[in-house]
Amino acid sequence: MRRLTWARAALAVVLGSVLVAGPKAPVAHAESRPAECGTDAYPCAGVNWLYEYNFSLGLHPFTTPHDIRSQLTDHFWLFPVAGTGCRGAVRQGDRCSLVGDNPVSVERVGNTYFQITTLPGHSLGDGLHIRFSFSRTLGMHFLTVRAWYDEATTCTNGCGMVSGLFALAVWQVLSDTLKISAFAA
Repeated sequence: MRRLTWARAALAVVLGSVLVAGPKAPVAHAESRPAECGTDAYPCAGVNWLYEYNFSLGLHPFTTPHDIRSQLTDHFWLFPVAGTGCRGAVRQGDRCSLVGDNPVSVERVGNTYFQITTLPGHSLGDGLHIRFSFSRTLGMHFLTVRAWYDEATTCTNGCGMVSGLFALAVWQVLSDTLKISAFAA
């Protein structure tokens, strides 16, 4: 009986997050690609888009998107899936293992974003890129999480809708954490 209650609660959180954050369908048309497309750091051609989620981080008029990105990369224990080797500051090129012994590499760190990629041995397979971008409009901060595989990589080990819904729940936790920690940034 207790397991059923936990399962219902987890399902309610995931479905509630879907309704609030609203997943975007994987990008299939050029007009729906992210604005950053075409840069070396953010390719568009030959990319298998998996998901894109947008979250509001609330009103923080004296905090910049860079401050929030720095808060997260300098205190990576805020990341909801931080495992061994990822407790303090992370920088481009760092490798660590997230919860469940899932190895990742910090692929890029920019002024208002950072990006990780999964490595061989990760439960979602290797070569999944996940970018966390921070922006601000009229004092309101936003987090956009986009995930994609390179053209040569195939979606394996549960990627697709199940992976996207699990990711939505995890990134919702990150968003909720950043809503609070952004005041300290």
